[in-house]
Parts: sequence; C-alpha cells; structure tokens
Amino acid sequence: MAAAPRERSTFLGLLPWPERSAVAQALRTETVGGLVLLAAAVVALVWANSPWSGTYEEIRDFHFGIGAIGLDLSVEHWTADGLLSIFFLVAGIELKRELVVGSLRTPATAALPVVAALCGMVVPAAVYAATATAGGGGLEGWAVPMATDIAFALAVLAVLSTHLPSALRAFLLTLAVVDDLGAILVIAVFFTSDLNLVALAGALAGLVVFYVLQRYRVRGWWWYVPLGLTIWALMYNGGVHATVAGVAMGLILRTTRDKGEDASPAERTSHLLHPVSAGVAVPLFALFAAGVAVSTGSLGEVFTQPEPLGVVLGLVAGKTLGIFAGTYLAARFTRARLNPDLAWADVFALAVLAGIGFTVALLIGELAFPGPAEAELIKAAVLLGSLIAAALAALLVKRRNGVYRRLWEEETRDEDADGIPDIYQRTSSGPGSATGDS
Repeated sequence: MAAAPRERSTFLGLLPWPERSAVAQALRTETVGGLVLLAAAVVALVWANSPWSGTYEEIRDFHFGIGAIGLDLSVEHWTADGLLSIFFLVAGIELKRELVVGSLRTPATAALPVVAALCGMVVPAAVYAATATAGGGGLEGWAVPMATDIAFALAVLAVLSTHLPSALRAFLLTLAVVDDLGAILVIAVFFTSDLNLVALAGALAGLVVFYVLQRYRVRGWWWYVPLGLTIWALMYNGGVHATVAGVAMGLILRTTRDKGEDASPAERTSHLLHPVSAGVAVPLFALFAAGVAVSTGSLGEVFTQPEPLGVVLGLVAGKTLGIFAGTYLAARFTRARLNPDLAWADVFALAVLAGIGFTVALLIGELAFPGPAEAELIKAAVLLGSLIAAALAALLVKRRNGVYRRLWEEETRDEDADGIPDIYQRTSSGPGSATGDS
C-alpha cells in the first residue's frame, strides 16, 4: 500500500495562541521603543546640524569612568559598549526562547526563517563586497548592511498605522533574532583586537559561575548584577566587544518554568529589562551614534565613494533579494504552502522592510571604520539606506493594507469577550494548537 503524501505545512498561517500572545507582548514593547528610537535619531540629526553642534560633540566625546580598570570611556563608547549590552542580553533571551519554545525549536519550523535570515545576511555582504571592489574600495565594512533593526521597522509600521497580521510580524521578529545572533558572532570573531587571555579567562569563569547559579536555582539580583557587571568588564578588557557578554548571559538564563513558578528567570529578566533596552539603552545609543553632519557634499560622497555606496545597496537591494529569494527557495524545499490569504508580494514587502538596518549596523560601522571621517560617511550611508528601505516598504505595505486589515480583524475578533479571539475557538483542537509557521 502506497504511503500517504506528506501534508504540506502552511507558511505565514495562523500562529498558535500561546506563540501569538508571546509575540504580541514582545512586539508591543519593541514598537514603543522603536518610536522612541526614531525620535532619538531625529533629535541627533537636528542637533548635529544645528548651531549647537559643538555642544553635541562635547557631550558625545566627554570621558568618565574608572581608568585604573580600563573603563575610562567616552559617552559614545559607554552607550555602544555598555548600554547596548542590555540590548544584546534581551536579544540573547529572545533567541533562547525561540530555540526552546518558539519557531526555532524544531528543524522543520526553523528551516525556513533561518535560511531566509542567513540569505538576508550573506547577500547584503556580497553586494557590499562587489560594489566596494568594483569601485576600488576596501572590504572592511562588509558586515555593516547585514543586520535588521526590528524596533525601527516596527516604528515605521506604527507610523503608517498598518494592520500587519501577527504571522508576518512574527516572521519579521524571527528574522531579526537570527540576524542579531549573526551580528554578535561577526562582532566576536572579526572585530576583536589585542586579546587579553587572562581577562577572557576571567570572563569565561564568570559565565561558568552564572551557569552554576542558574543550574542550582539560585535567586536574587544581588548575585547576578555584580557578577554580570564583572563579566562585562572582563570581556571588555579581554579585547572582545563587551556586548558578547550580554548575549552569553541571555543564552544561559533558564527559559523553562519549574513547578510552581509563575515565570522563568529569563521571562522575569526580559520583563524588567526589555523596556529599559527598547526605551532607554537603544535610543541613547542612537542619540550619540546618529548625529551625522549632513551636507550636499557628504550626501554626494555616499553615492560616489565605494564603501558607503556598498552599504546603501547592501541594505536596500541586498537585504530584499537575500530574504525574498531565501524565503521562496526554502518554502519550495520544505514544501511549505503560502497562506492562501497572502501573496508573495507580502513577503517581498517584508524583505524590503528588513533593509532598515539601524542600531547594529551603526555599531558595526563604528567598529569597522575607526577613523572619524570614514565613520561619519558610513553612518550617513546607514541612515540613507534605512530611510530608502523604509520609504519603499511603506509604499508596498500601504498598498496591501486593506488585505492586512481584514486578516487582522478576523484574528482579533472576540465577540464573547473571553480574552481569546474567536478564530482560535473555531479550531477543533483548541487555542493552543492552531497551525503555525513552518
């Protein structure tokens, strides 16, 4: 007797109710943080191009800290190396959640978003390399256009007042999570210098202690805050970018709940730090990283110099081509069937939106181009590339917003006011088992 053909999974279908609730909570904070981030970027640009630009530079370059332990840093470096560690700690927690209970927990569900994200990192880097090489430039900025800024992308959607279905938002979030992992690996491997093996050994020992405390269910912030700060300082002095410490601790935190627990340590930490990351850490980094002096000459250089042009093309063209092609090919390979209520044009719009590479792109740009003049040009390229991607995505998303509004209304309708949308109660197996992404 012939075997029954394998049932085709649905791509961008209705999320299971627990997954949809978790995604909605995460994206709500990111959206608010994205609007603050957008405001901080605008303030930085206006301030840096105003008669008070000198004050901006004085504050940005002001040094403070403890020089005896190698931590006498400028305000700009404190925001990049210190505050962004909180951002990457939250990113590490989100990555582990995806690996344990989210869309990355099984190879079948992880294949499509992971392939799409990897293509969305490799193709922009290749576009940058081709552009820079053709123009006679260097390859040091190949990693700049790799990362997607989920907060900025969600802020654009919020400004547009779109009704993007939760499955599309969840796919964008998963892309950004895998992007963040790729970015931190790039930072750890390619942007390390003058390694201090003693300090790195101390940081590794601190992470082992962190793991043991988690393993034996030790609770209390007074254990973890001093230990986390020590690990961060040792990682910084070890020559590895300090944000790596944040990701490492986020991946170590336990995400599963013990019997009788209302929330896991990862959930509690994310609940406390996610608003700080999205509403304080990232906007402050943007405030002191996005202050680029804009002039006709500098804008012209972005499109005539090979390195900044490579960044713009990598974000706008590379991200779009990489994510869309990767998603399409992965769907074909995994025999995933696109949600019949959506079209590949929706995936294309999402791929364009992913070309907004702000926070991590600026961070990698600073690491790749330590010279002030080159760094300013690369920052301008990141801002311009992200702005172009946002404008193009806005046109594409608004064009389909009627479809999105209908789907959003259907998946949020709750006529019996019991807190669970009616669409989940119409399924035969209840709200916890609706068809999800594959």
